[in-house]
Parts: sequence; C-alpha cells; structure tokens
Amino acid sequence: MSALSVAAPRPTTAATSNPGTSVVTHHNDTLRTGWNDRETALTTANVNAATFGLLAAVPLDDQVDAAPLVLAGQLFAGAPGKHDIAFVVTENDSLYAIDTATGAILGKRNFGAPVPESTLPAECNNNGENVGITSTPVIDAAHQTLYLIADTYENGGPVYRIHALSVRTLADVLPPVVVTASHTRNDGSLEIFAPLVERQRAALLEANGTIYAAFGSYCDAAANISRGWVLGWSATTLVPLPSNDLTDKLAQSPTEFFLSSVWMSGAGLAADESGSIFFSTGNSDSMSYDGVNDIQESVVRESPDLSTIQSLFTPSNQPSLDKEDQDIGAGGPLLIPARPTGNVRDIAVAAGKDGRLFVLNRNALGGFSPSGNHVLDTVAVGDCWCAQSYFVGPDGVARIVTSGGHAVGIWTLRTAPSVGLTRESLSAPIPNGEDGGFFTSVSSNGRVAGSAVIWAVSRPTNGDPANIFLYALNPADASTLFAAVAGTWPNTNANANVVPVVANGTVLVASYGQLAIFGLLPHGTSARTAAAVLAPSRPPLAKNAHEFYGVIVSASDATRLLVRTRSGTILAVDVSAAKRAYATADLAIGESVFVRATTTPAGTIAKSVVRAKRSPALWAPDR
Repeated sequence: MSALSVAAPRPTTAATSNPGTSVVTHHNDTLRTGWNDRETALTTANVNAATFGLLAAVPLDDQVDAAPLVLAGQLFAGAPGKHDIAFVVTENDSLYAIDTATGAILGKRNFGAPVPESTLPAECNNNGENVGITSTPVIDAAHQTLYLIADTYENGGPVYRIHALSVRTLADVLPPVVVTASHTRNDGSLEIFAPLVERQRAALLEANGTIYAAFGSYCDAAANISRGWVLGWSATTLVPLPSNDLTDKLAQSPTEFFLSSVWMSGAGLAADESGSIFFSTGNSDSMSYDGVNDIQESVVRESPDLSTIQSLFTPSNQPSLDKEDQDIGAGGPLLIPARPTGNVRDIAVAAGKDGRLFVLNRNALGGFSPSGNHVLDTVAVGDCWCAQSYFVGPDGVARIVTSGGHAVGIWTLRTAPSVGLTRESLSAPIPNGEDGGFFTSVSSNGRVAGSAVIWAVSRPTNGDPANIFLYALNPADASTLFAAVAGTWPNTNANANVVPVVANGTVLVASYGQLAIFGLLPHGTSARTAAAVLAPSRPPLAKNAHEFYGVIVSASDATRLLVRTRSGTILAVDVSAAKRAYATADLAIGESVFVRATTTPAGTIAKSVVRAKRSPALWAPDR
C-alpha cells in the first residue's frame, strides 16, 4: 500500500480536463477539507430548481450514518464497462455498490446480523435500531481495496471486524480480523478493549500504510468501563500496530467516569503531510485531567505509530466543559493545506458543542493553561456537532466554511500579519431541530469564477416526516441556490450526520433507507421526489415497562429525579438502579431525557436515563 495517503496538491490555476473524480475518504482527503476542486459540471449558474434536482432514489436496507465513497471509471464484476460507483454502507451491516449514473445496484454484501439497540449500554438510542457499519470506510484506489469495520451480533454479544475488500467484487482480499486491543493503565494494570461499550463512529483513515480507527461510547453509558481508543492495522496485512492510544489511562477516577471518547460526530481522524494523526476527544471526569493519562476535551496530535502524543490543545475551561457535557470532541479537526506565506504555515481549526472555533498551530497546538488559551485565534460559530470545510476562491484567498448552530458561515483565513479568521458572510438560518450544526462540503472547478458551490444537508425538525434537505449555497454571499428534500431521518434522537458527497456532476445524500442522487436534469425532464421511508418499528415492551420523554425539574436527590413529562405531569423517578448500572447521563436540571422504566408498587424505577433532543417535536411517542 502507499507509504502515506495525504491530500492531493491544490491547483493554482483553472482546472484542466476532468477524466473523473473519486472520493475515497471522508471529507475528500486526509486533511478533511471537504473540497472537491475538480468538479466541472456543477456551477452557481446551473444549480437551481429549474435545471438541477433529484435523479434517482435508491432503496437501501437500513439507516446510513457513513458518507458514500465514489470511484470514477471503475470496473465491477458482472457489470460490463466502466462505471462511476458509489460505495454505501448501512447499519444493517451491508455494503452496496451503486452506479451513480443510473442508480442501479451493481453489487451488495452483508456481513452478518447487526447489534440490536436493546443490547447496547443503557439501550442507547442516539443511533438507529441497529448498529452495524457506522463509520465511513476508506478506499485505497491504487490497490482497488476498500476497508470497513463491521459490528456484528454473535453468540449474544458484539464483535468488531476490520475487512479489506475488493472494490470489483466486494469479496475479502485479506482474512478479516477481529478488533482487539489492550493498553497499560497508569498503575501498571491492563485495560482490555470491550466491544460491548465501544462505538466505532469516526471515519476510517488511511495514512502511513496503515488503516486507523477510533472508538467512543454509547450515550456516555457504561462510563465506568468505556474509554476512548485509537487503533491501527497494516493496510497490506491487517496486522495491528504494536502501539495504540488509550485516551484515558487512569486506573481510578473520583466518580468512576472515564470515557474521553473519540467520536467527532462521524468526522474522520486526520493526517498531515508528515503522517501525524489528529483527532478530538470528549468528556470525562472533570477532576481527572492531566494531559498525559487522561486527555479529555482536547485536540490531539499523535505520532504515526500511535506511541506518542506529539502535541495537544485543551481549552482553559476544561472542567466546566466536562461538567456540562460540552465536548470539543463533538467536531473533528480540519487541517488547512500548508500555506506558502504568512507567519504560521501549518494551521488547524476545531470546534465543538460550546460553539467556539479554535485556530491552532498544528505543530504546537497550544497545550493547557487554566489562565487562558494559547491559540492563534478564537471565533464564535455556534454549537457544533459537525466539521468544517475549506476551499480557495478565484481571488486566491483561502476560506473556511462553518456550520455551527443553524447557519453556514464563510470566513477568510488571514496568515499575516497575524493568523486568524474574518467572517465574510452568513447564510440565512437552515432549519435544524437536532443538535447544533450539520455537515458541509464544497465543489469547484479549481479556482474558476462561478464554479464553487457550498453544499449542506440539514437535520430534521420533527419526527414525522423527519425530512432532511439538501442545500446549495453561493459562496460569494452565502445565498441559497437550491433546496429540496433529500430523504428522511426518523431516528431523531440520533443526529443526522449526513455528508453531501459531490463527484462528476452528481451529489449523493445517504440517509434512512435510501441513497438520493442529485444532478443536472436531462433537457425537458423534471426532478423526482425523494422516496418516503417508513419510520423504524419499535420492538414491543415487556410487561410493566415504559418509555417516556421529559425535562428534569429536580435532581437534588441522588436517588430520585423529578421529570416534567410532555403532558406537563411531574413524575418522580427512582434512578438508583440505573446509576448503579452506569446507565445514566449527567442528570442536570433542565436536561431533556429519555427514560426507560418499570412501574412497581413502590413507584417508577428507571432502567436507564439518557439525554434526548431539546425539541419535543423530535421525541417519539411515549409508551
């Protein structure tokens, strides 16, 4: 395999002929720019309701949390000729190969039974009813190999396997390998990777001849066991790296709350030109941070062999970020392509739940100081369960696209005399009922004027029909060029981390049970309508079991909550058993929660209490 997979050089003039563009990794490259600068068909002039729309809606067997990948001019067994093929994975543990020109399914492979939600810690519901293949795979185009990690339910428990597959047949080219790992804690004892409590959500990365993957938690449940991991395997053999990174190495925690998960709302681990690995981490015990054995709430630069933390940045208010569940790790880092001028050549940006975007020197991220942040710049972008995009305009100016809160922001990057961001424009609000932010991407024909388009996929504002929309924006002023329904997302407690993927005149949006293919409409035709997908069925409850939503109005008693239900009734809930089972979130007044409980003569006994979306319009019916 290649010694190092890094971002392709960016053109400095107008793009030349385009034989076909492939998208082989999440957000287009290992820097995670989200920029396809070789798109010759779509422009600000022709992306509008009259000439652009939905060409096909391909049915799939489950929810898609991963971004589609594309190989242009690809051969596939049993399908004569070459095709632009989208590779799409589902939570039913299925992989599809789909012709983007016709919507025809060229091939499909299933890897086994997915893990049911009912078996997850706290029966975590911030995913679909199944957990199968969650993360975006990665393709080594030169070696015609696609790598993915599937979670299958076997003998009463989950098993993660990493697969190396032929993109021509979907068959394994290497024997699949069960994901296992261990790491020494700070007291010399051994931490063993536990697949039951680890969720593999962040996109895979290929760099340094290695396939990297990161792991986090389910709903912050099982926090006494779950910890963040970054693992790697040889791309040629799938042999694990000798070293791995355990983000919380503490043997003990004051509250038995470990985590420091690496999840990033599905964004990918990033790699710079030297091969160093970048990622962000989530919350942990607020009293356990030391920047060595516990690196929660941090942006991290790791050595390629995963043996050494080369640098990190932790916001000065780390304790409050932990206490308030304001993960900086809700977003993934974006590495800016190296700039030839300015006083800092290598720059990264990262944002999270609290809405601050940090501009960092990626060679020296800034460390931790309780008295202030040692960063290049900080700007407010809105709460971000998302990742940023990057492009260079026809004027040669580098720009960052943010999507925190409910709008797209376009920022110019200055590198002299000081490094920082200046907001250039802000879009009209994009409706979003789930957590703040959404994913964007950018397409352009190099730096040709009028060729750049910003793409975004909104999250649903209600549970029925739970529509998601594809937006196209003009980067000149953030005005809307196009908006249309692109699918549905009925599992509304799980954020729709949908990434619009642009390649060869098509825009791909994978959602619940379908792949939508958008493009320029053939002359004299009109756009199709996105297929309506039925909401997922909910398994029946046991006798005396209930599920309901509400808002915490009192959490002063360690064993009891008072919850205001959607009907306005104040209900006392005994949470002692749920706490003993580590099946609760941080239970703060004003928090929206989803409660699974049983009714007994003694009252309502919670089995689990997890966070819910703030908008009651996204809550499923109580039962």
